[in-house]
Amino acid sequence: FDVDARNAGFRTDWQDLIFRTSTSTNNNVGYSNSYSNGNVRATFGYGKNFGILENTSLERVNGRLNIKHSFLNNKLDLGLQASASRVNDESAATGGGAGFRGDLIGSALAANPTWPAFTNFNNTGGLFNPLQLLDYTQNTAETDRYLINFSANYNFTPEFSAKVNLGYDNSNSTRIAVASREASNLQNAVFGNGRGTVNDLDLESQLMEITANYKKKFDNLEIDILAGFSYQDFNTAGRNINAFGFFTDDMNQMGEDIINSARVIESKISGEYQQYGFSNNYTGDFNENSGDIFVNRILGESSTDFVGGGAPNLGVNALTADTFDNTDELQSFFGRVNIGIADKYLFTGTFRADGSTRFGPDNKYGYFPSGAFAWKMHNEDFVGDNVSTLKLRVSAGITGNQEGLGYGNSVRRRRFGAPSVGNDGAIGIPGLSPVSFGVPDLKWEENLQFGAGIDFGFNDDRLSGSLDVYRKTTKDLLFNITPAQPSPLPFNFANLDGSEVQNQGIEFALNYDLVDTEDWNWNAGFNVAYNQNEITSLAGGFDAGAINGQGLTGAFAQKLEEGQPLFAFFLREFEGFDPATGQPIQEDVQKFVDKSALPDLTGGFSMSASYKNWSASTFLSGQFGHYVYNNTRNAFFTAGSFGSGRNLTTDVVGSPSSISTPGQFAILGNGEATNAAAEVSTRFLEKGDFVRLENVSISYDWPLKDDAFFKSLTLSANGQNLFLITDYTGLDPEVNSRAASGDANILNGLPTAGIDFGAYPRAKTYTLGVSAKF
Repeated sequence: FDVDARNAGFRTDWQDLIFRTSTSTNNNVGYSNSYSNGNVRATFGYGKNFGILENTSLERVNGRLNIKHSFLNNKLDLGLQASASRVNDESAATGGGAGFRGDLIGSALAANPTWPAFTNFNNTGGLFNPLQLLDYTQNTAETDRYLINFSANYNFTPEFSAKVNLGYDNSNSTRIAVASREASNLQNAVFGNGRGTVNDLDLESQLMEITANYKKKFDNLEIDILAGFSYQDFNTAGRNINAFGFFTDDMNQMGEDIINSARVIESKISGEYQQYGFSNNYTGDFNENSGDIFVNRILGESSTDFVGGGAPNLGVNALTADTFDNTDELQSFFGRVNIGIADKYLFTGTFRADGSTRFGPDNKYGYFPSGAFAWKMHNEDFVGDNVSTLKLRVSAGITGNQEGLGYGNSVRRRRFGAPSVGNDGAIGIPGLSPVSFGVPDLKWEENLQFGAGIDFGFNDDRLSGSLDVYRKTTKDLLFNITPAQPSPLPFNFANLDGSEVQNQGIEFALNYDLVDTEDWNWNAGFNVAYNQNEITSLAGGFDAGAINGQGLTGAFAQKLEEGQPLFAFFLREFEGFDPATGQPIQEDVQKFVDKSALPDLTGGFSMSASYKNWSASTFLSGQFGHYVYNNTRNAFFTAGSFGSGRNLTTDVVGSPSSISTPGQFAILGNGEATNAAAEVSTRFLEKGDFVRLENVSISYDWPLKDDAFFKSLTLSANGQNLFLITDYTGLDPEVNSRAASGDANILNGLPTAGIDFGAYPRAKTYTLGVSAKF
């Protein structure tokens, strides 16, 4: 039965203890004023969202200012857009790369319901007590962001103008994650010591864009020519600090002690450095005094220095820090020509030359042309008057991609490895090692796309829609590959020779105004899209989609290979259980099972209606033809969990009378023995088809008198994620537990799709709102 308080001696629904019904608030106030030579608008907002998982929240404060003013008889237009925001983020101990114990969600799903709901209960058989993850860990982040954009546009003549656009974006964040020394159930010697990390990240970007524009109209001919240059740099700097051995149980104070201790150590170091460390328990060669500070520098050649003087007065027993400061640059030359003839025939041609420092000296620049043609057939004499829109479109073009490449992976670089603090508080001084080889021929990934479409509308577009077909081919794929071993590097980037991925499909949309009168309006629309994805050329294969859980180290569920779609599942075929032994009957080898995480069909249906002062709208979405690997079931809900005292779903256990014990191990109601290996197989692969009611809203414009204080007053109610229709047995089929690069959920540097491992659930949300103008 449900429990509303922590207790001992009763059956505990652990999910009720980690989840909650939450409330949130979102408030905005704005001011705007338009005058003869310009306008000004200012807004201020505050929002506080409490997550449906305990210890999760997001608080945001932001302000925006937009100013535009014209000078010199409207020849010179100056514009300023500026914004500032603070985001306070609180998150729980969750993550797609958690081990067999799981994170907060996974441990709550698997926790034995007969455990007492006490924070300090430790008789868990080596598993996590979810309450310790709630009560003895804390993860908070503060982010300040400032954006400024200034533009100046000057009209030299009615046809010719030039514009300069300058932008600056700076984001500073500090994330503090700590585990209290009171946590007796956590790993890595947390109990009696405590552990904590501080991650500082400073992102800074500067933009300069200069364009010149010429527009001219001759009788039935219109010409629009644009040429420009842009430059942008991206600086990423920060530090990652690890601390061990605290003298307080106050988790807020623990974070302050990490920052203050790092400040003390940095004050004792002169000159440039990459990393440093300190430990009262260090047993290596720290010159004459244990407790000295080591400093790793990269100044031409590596050097490790020691700052003597004994142990500084710190709030922790051991601390290491690793710093980074990287800058990427991107510059582009571009041009565009638009030609219109008789308001019937439209031609567009563009060309870009993009250069990036992420590539080697031989291939910094990529060259990307594109072109398009449109025919406004509704302006032709042979088209009837009831056809309000009939437009034919064709296009072709090449775009470039450098995302995921990261800093400095095309040149040979070395840096010190990440320092660590052991479970005894001792630290190891890392050595200098290569982090990337020189890859001078690394180049832009290219996407070649062809498309054709038609837009149509009848009776003043009361019935309207569009039909599009496309084909997109991606070549020279940028891959993070594992080099042949032995190798000093765990990975290196390369353009896979001859690699090619193809997407082709069709999209259709239709809208109809069912009712269109002075008081009544009712509109309905739907869209549907079909996409076929295939790796048409790839040398070799790459394992992907790491699966987490006990006994699943190194397991994976997906593979990239020629002739298969991206995120194709690569599994053993599961056929059931041996009735005599309860062992799984499945093929010995993994193979492609003709199923992918990518949907074949996506679609949506929307309706909106208004009657006098009332208005309402709704939107449903759906995806079909894809599959989801239920890693949560694989990790937690198998018969093996029964033997280790974990919670199970009823379909695994069955009724008590269905459990048999033909030998040393029991066979549960689903036919599975408690000693059966839960290997990766099609047993945990499920159809991900779903239909979701995404949104329903209703609003009322309150009628006001002419002399009322408010100019307008609108009341609204909104619901999101109101229902989900699916056969998927997990919480949500529209999910992917994707970890950050380098975590356990990333294999061969490849992202995943359609893998569900203790994912944060999507909330059902109801909102009441008031909007007033005065």
